[in-house]
Amino acid sequence: MKPRIQRHENIITLVREQHYMSVEQLAAALDVTPQTIRRDINILSEENILRRYHGGATIGDVLESELQQGRRNSRQDEKNAIAQLIAEEIPDNASLFLSIGTTMEAVAAALIKKRRNLRIITNNIYVASMASARDDYTVIITSGVVRPIDGGVTGVATVDFINQFKVDYAVMSTHGVEADGSLLDYDYKEVSVMQAMMNNARVRFLGVDHSKFNSNALVRLGNITEFDKVFTDRAPEAAMQKILQAAAVEWLVPADLSNPTSQVQ
Repeated sequence: MKPRIQRHENIITLVREQHYMSVEQLAAALDVTPQTIRRDINILSEENILRRYHGGATIGDVLESELQQGRRNSRQDEKNAIAQLIAEEIPDNASLFLSIGTTMEAVAAALIKKRRNLRIITNNIYVASMASARDDYTVIITSGVVRPIDGGVTGVATVDFINQFKVDYAVMSTHGVEADGSLLDYDYKEVSVMQAMMNNARVRFLGVDHSKFNSNALVRLGNITEFDKVFTDRAPEAAMQKILQAAAVEWLVPADLSNPTSQVQ
C-alpha cells in the first residue's frame, strides 16, 4: 500500500474514533508535518469523508452515515429500556419536544404504546412519521433544513419555530457527558435547537446510555444539572452521582439493567 493511502486510512481511523482531531494531534500521531496533514484533510474533505473544522477535521458525510447506521444497531436494548422509563414519566394529554437521535426514536415508539392525546413537536422526521400514525396525537414538525444522514431538522429557522411554543416536557439526548457534567455534541446548529427546547419546556428529561458518559465532542449544550431527571442504563459513577445529588437531579435506571432504580437528594 502506498504511504499516502496508508496515512489517509490512519487519519480516517483516528477521526472515526475521536470524532475530532486537530492538525497538530494528527501530525504528532502519524509523525508527519502539519502541512502534510492539511493536504490530506483537503483531499479527504473533497471526498466527503472528513470535514475541515477549526484547525482540524471531524467526520464528513460518508463517515457520519456509517456511524449513524452503527448507532441505529447498537445498544438498542438499552435505548429501549431507557425509553420505557421516560414514557412512564410522561402523562396522557401532555405536550413535549422530542429531539434528534435514535434514543428519541425509541422514546417515540414507547410513547405510542403507552400514552394518549399527546402533542409532540419534533425536529426528527422519523419521530414525526412514527407518532403521526396515532390519530389522537397532534404532531408538529419544525421548519428548517433536513440532514439526510439522520433525518434531523436544524438551523436558525428551527430555533425560531421552537421559540413559538411552551410545552410540558423537553426530552432529548446528547453525544457526550463530561466528568464535570458538561453536555457535548458535534453540530452547533443542532445544539442551538436543543437549547431552545430546554428554554421553552417546564420539565426537562435527558436520556443517555452509559457510553455517552466521558465521551467527547466539540460543542457545549449545557450541563446535566439543568435537567430535572436523567435516564440511563447503568448507575452513574460516584462522582457523577454527587453532581446530580447536589443539584437535586433524579437519575433513573431500568430495574432489569442496574440497581438502584432511582436516586434523588
